[in-house]
Order: sequence, then structure tokens, then C-alpha cells
Amino acid sequence: MKTPTTTDPAVAATLLNKLRLNQTFTSALDGERGTGNMARQVANAMWSEVAPTPPREPRLIAWVPEMAQLLGIDIASDPELAASIFTGAQPVNGSLPYAMRYGGHQFGNWAGQLGDGRAIALGELQDTNKQTWTLQLKGAGPTPYSRQGDGYAVLRSSVREYLCSEAMFHLGIPTTRSLTLCLTGEDIERDVFYNGNVETEQGAILCRAAESFVRFGSFEIHAAHREDDQLKQLADYVITRHYPHLVSGKPSIDTYQQWFNELLERTAHLVAHWQRVGFVHAVMNTDNMSILGQTIDYGPYGWLEEYDLRWTPNFVDLQGRRYSYGNQPRIALWNLYRLANAILPLFDDNTEPLEDVLSRYEPLYENLWNDTRAAKTGLKAYDVDRGDKTLLDDLWDFLEHGSPDYTLFFRTLSDAPADDTPQALAEALQAAFYNAPDHEQKASLVDWLGRWKKRIEADGDQQAQARMQCSNPKYVLRNYIALQAIDAAENGDFSVLEEVSNVMRKPYDDQPQHANYAGLRPDWATQRPGCTMLTCSS
Repeated sequence: MKTPTTTDPAVAATLLNKLRLNQTFTSALDGERGTGNMARQVANAMWSEVAPTPPREPRLIAWVPEMAQLLGIDIASDPELAASIFTGAQPVNGSLPYAMRYGGHQFGNWAGQLGDGRAIALGELQDTNKQTWTLQLKGAGPTPYSRQGDGYAVLRSSVREYLCSEAMFHLGIPTTRSLTLCLTGEDIERDVFYNGNVETEQGAILCRAAESFVRFGSFEIHAAHREDDQLKQLADYVITRHYPHLVSGKPSIDTYQQWFNELLERTAHLVAHWQRVGFVHAVMNTDNMSILGQTIDYGPYGWLEEYDLRWTPNFVDLQGRRYSYGNQPRIALWNLYRLANAILPLFDDNTEPLEDVLSRYEPLYENLWNDTRAAKTGLKAYDVDRGDKTLLDDLWDFLEHGSPDYTLFFRTLSDAPADDTPQALAEALQAAFYNAPDHEQKASLVDWLGRWKKRIEADGDQQAQARMQCSNPKYVLRNYIALQAIDAAENGDFSVLEEVSNVMRKPYDDQPQHANYAGLRPDWATQRPGCTMLTCSS
């Protein structure tokens, strides 16, 4: 991330001249033009033309230099012009701004038409590697899909998504990306916990990028309204554009099955990555599930601190804990079933090909998770015949009852000298607990560490520690860390935002100068809204 600096204004005009967008999505798919931004029900369309609401005083406060370079956009040459472009205040060559129509199941219930209520896509841009990205403004004003919302975003939630999407990318997890973060100069009212406590906050717009913003819910809306032509049109577009290796001529039922199978695999891999680093998405509605198997829509997310399968950072989900850490693998499958139901017309209503694919999820995910656990503990490979199931199950049982800090426990184990005794390792791991383990738990941990060391030695290679350090990050974007960046930014200090962004660029490195971001959650963070508990407005 960079904070803005002004350079020679004579060079500045090149930014807009170089930036020209394409409109493959709107050209290939049915949509509606010239219908305005008023909230309404839309039929037989995948997108609606909209106009971003020009902000009063756009100001660029941060950007991701790697993304700017990848996209060939010279942001540094003129921050003011960049702010105008990436808030929608100034039109871009070739742009047809639009909001996507989609539906979705929210907390297990069909919610009907949803759509981009506060996101407006500008168009597509090819990067230096010939990969196409869609640029989207989040918080640029009302759209036909805003329902009761105003279409705007505040600095608080925008900072959270700006930081988290980049943190996820550097953790090696498929995700949408951030490009720019701008203030709008507008005052926005928000009731964060829906309790009547309305506060005025600073408006902001995040420009984010993705290969595609199509979701499971993009198909569900057409199925719900029996729009079979649009359903097939969207499926053919997604496959041809994003899964071209599956296409040889006109897509067939076999093609659709192969596509659904690959999407299932991508989704299983994605969730295994989330579980690996302790990330909780916390709002896994079908409208928040990417058709490319990427992390999308960062709302009330969080990272495990105390290991707790039932933990969710989503205030709205506290009673049912549907989207808790331990439920994420199961919910992914539930969502895939919803997508399967939506695309059934592509299979002439024959459920067998879809059922064949869905039956693969549970054994696939189990294998992925066992491989993940093996990597987190340094094993060369997961091997049932060598007792690995018992060994790893025993550790995860200890985690559930001992509740250490998930990230710190595994990173401490990763960094321990290979010649440490089980007793010395257990002592070092005490630093990973919020509440000290009792005598019985300590004895259990020492016993497990002894068995683990013997298993590592039996592998007979010297790469165990390297495997662990590549699987167990030292730095994750804990909510209290994001809140520190937010607090400073709301007071006009963007240096913390930049520092946190830079730390999260190298999550597996030691970075001793930033050790303050690698310890246990501080006590004050248990009392602050936005740390342990958030909502979709957070």
C-alpha cells in the first residue's frame, strides 16, 4: 500500500488517457440500459446500467502498488485524478457502469432478489499477463438493488475489506483484490448493531478487482424466476470465459458437469485454506460464494484467537452460529447443493450428474483437511498406516479443550528448535494460551509432543520446520489490528493503515520489528465493538 504523493502535473494526464475499459460482460449477457438507479425488481436481466453518485470531495488515501502495476495504471502520477476516476466522479473511457443482479439464500432462507446494492462495476481491464479483471466501486451510491440501503460505504468497513483482501492474497488464499481506497467527503449515517444507535461516519469508496464477481446467487435468481434462457447464457459465458479448458465447441451437459465438478473442487480447496489459517468468513450466504472459488465480500470476518469451533464474529449469527468456524466446510456443501438446484435446467432436470459431483465433496474435503493438518504439523505426507489419524485427531481434540490461540500455537510450534525436548516445547507453547492449561492438559500436551517428535524423526528429512512455517502464518489480520488502522484513519492518520498493509504482505516471515502484531489479543480488544463482534455493517 502507498500513501499518496503528488508529482509533476504535466505527467498526470497520462492516467486517464491510458485507462480504457472493455465491456465483455455487458456485451455478452442480457441486461437493461437507461433505467436509472431507483430500487426495483428486475426481470430477465443479469445487469442494470447505473451511474455512480459523484462524491463531494474525493481523496485518495491508499492504494496497492502491485495491483496498479499489474493493471498498468499509473496512480502515483496524479492522486487527485485517480481519486476522481476510482470514485466514479470522472467517467472512464469505454466504461458502462453497471450493477449485477443476483439472488441468494441468506442464513439458510431464500431472500429473493439481492444484487449489487452498493457496488458498481466500471468495466474490464486486461493486465500485463493478459488476464482480465473487472474493476468495481464499492460504496459509489444507490443501484436498482439497494433495497432499503443507501448504496454508500463508510471508512471503517472499507478499510477492513481493503486490508483483508490483500492479507488473504499474501496468505496464498484465492480472493478478490483491492486497488484503491478513497474518502468521499460525505457524512454517512450507520446503525452498526441495529439497535437504534445511529452515528455519523466518513464516507469511503473501495475500488476492488476480480476476475469475476459472478456468484452462486447469480444463477439462483434466474432459476427462481424460470429465466432458463438467461441461466444458460450466464453458464455458457462463465465457462467460456473463466473455464476455457473445458470448452471444445458448444457447451454440453458433459461440459456443465465438468464445470460444476471443478467449481466444487475449488470451493473445497478454498474452505480448507480458510480453516488452515483460522479465517471465519461469517456470512457464507450463497450470494457471497464466488463462481471461481475465491473469497468474496468481506463483511463481519474474523480470525480465530482462542480455538473454538463454534466461534463466529457475526453478531447476527450468535444464536444459530450457522457460519461459525467449524461449520464452514459443511455450509460450503450446502451452498453447492443450492447451486446444483439452480442449474438443474442445464441438465434437462436430470439430477444424476449433479448428484455424482456432490457426492465427491465430503471425501475430497476430508483428504484436503488431512493434508492440511499434516502440513501444519510438518509431516511429509498424511499416512493412516503410520498412525497419523490418531496423532492429528488427538492434537485437534487438545486444541478444542485447551483453547490456545490458533495462530500463535502453530507458529510457536513451527519455530521451535528441532532438538527441544517435549517438556521444553510445552513450556514454549504456554505463551499461546489466554488461560494457562491445567496440570492434566500440560501432561497431555507433553505426551502428544513426544509422539509427534518421533513421527517427525521417522520421516527422515530436514524440511519439517520449513513446511510448517509455510503453512502457519505468523501474522494474520486480527480484528483488533484492523481496528487500530481504522481508529487512526478516522483521525486522519493513514500511517497505521500503511504499516499494517506492509506487515500483512509477508505473513510467513518473522519481521521482528513488527512483533507487536504477532502476539496474543490484548485485553482491551475483548471490550471493543469491531474486535470480537461485528455485523454486516461493520
